[in-house]
Amino acid sequence: MGVAFAAIVGLIAGSFLNVVAYRLPRGESLATPGSRCPTCGTPIRPYDNIPVLGRVLLRGRCRACRIAIPARYPLVEGLVAALAIGVVLTTHTPRDVTLGLALVAVLPPITLIDLHERVIPNKITLPAAIGAVAIGLVLAPSRVPEQLIAAAAAAGLLLVFVLAYPRGMGTGDVKLAGVLGLYLGASVAVALLVGVLAGVLAGAVVMARVGMAQGGKTAVPFGPFLALGGAVALFVGPQIGHWYLHSMV
Repeated sequence: MGVAFAAIVGLIAGSFLNVVAYRLPRGESLATPGSRCPTCGTPIRPYDNIPVLGRVLLRGRCRACRIAIPARYPLVEGLVAALAIGVVLTTHTPRDVTLGLALVAVLPPITLIDLHERVIPNKITLPAAIGAVAIGLVLAPSRVPEQLIAAAAAAGLLLVFVLAYPRGMGTGDVKLAGVLGLYLGASVAVALLVGVLAGVLAGAVVMARVGMAQGGKTAVPFGPFLALGGAVALFVGPQIGHWYLHSMV
C-alpha cells in the first residue's frame, strides 16, 4: 500500500471516526442522516465535507450559521492519516499492516468518547477484539495464541489495578487493555507502561495546579493514556522491548 493511498484512506477514515465519536454515545445512527453542523443542524454539502480541505476553505466555520467548527474534526482526520502513513512505513507483513491500520482506527474514537463521556463503549471494544482475532486467524493463525496470551495478561494486570484502586480505572480500561494485547502481542507491555507513566504524569500536573486535596477528587479518564501507549507500542514497541531485554543482560 502506497503512502499516498494510506493518507487518503486515513483522511476518509478520520472523517468517519469523528462521526462515530459524536453519534455513538448519543445512540444515533452512524449512517443516517448525513453529516450536519453540530450547532445549527444544517446538512454539510459534499464539497464542504472533504476531510481537512473543506474546513480550510470554510475558514473553520459553518457555511450556514458561521459558527466555528470544532478544531477536533480536522485534527482527528489529519492524525488518523498520519498514523496510517506511519503504519505503512513501519510494518511489512500483511498481518502487521492490517492489524496496525485497524488499531489506529479504533484508538481515536475511544479517546474522544472517554474524554467527553468517561466511558469506553463495548460497541467499539467488542468488534475491535473480534476483528483482531479474525485478522490473526486469516493472515497468521500460528500467532493467534500470542495474541490471546497478551490480551489475557494485559487485561488481568489492569484488573488488579482496578480492584486495588477502583476510583482510578474502570472495567472499560480493562477491556481496552485486552484489546491492545490482541493487536500488539508482547508489545502490549510497552503500551501499559507508557499509559501508566503518562497517567501518573497527568495526575501530578493536575495536583500541582489545583492542590493535592482537589486533585485527588478530579476524575481523569485513563483510556486516552492507554491509547497513547498503544500508539507508541505500535510503532516502537518491539524496539523498546529489545532494548530493555538486552540492557538487562
